[in-house]
Amino acid sequence: MKKQVIDGIEVQRSSGNVYADLGLPDAEKLKIKTGLVIEIRKAMRRLGLTQQEAAKRMGITQPKVSDMMRGDFSNLSERKLMDCLNRLGYDI
Repeated sequence: MKKQVIDGIEVQRSSGNVYADLGLPDAEKLKIKTGLVIEIRKAMRRLGLTQQEAAKRMGITQPKVSDMMRGDFSNLSERKLMDCLNRLGYDI
């Protein structure tokens, strides 16, 4: 990626995947999981669900929903996140 200096500050344009920009392993997988979690959060808001209600619908525990909402979804696979979206009314 090309670096530029703007107003004396060195900046670098993003690749579109912050995880790749940070050099994290499995960057594409993390980007996909992040997108799924964003949709889960939107669905919970749209449906007016508490974490407990959402957990029951999605078939996971409330602490896992809490972790997910705080950005820790390492304990959930892409398949499980897609299943959660299905259970919240999405057709994937």
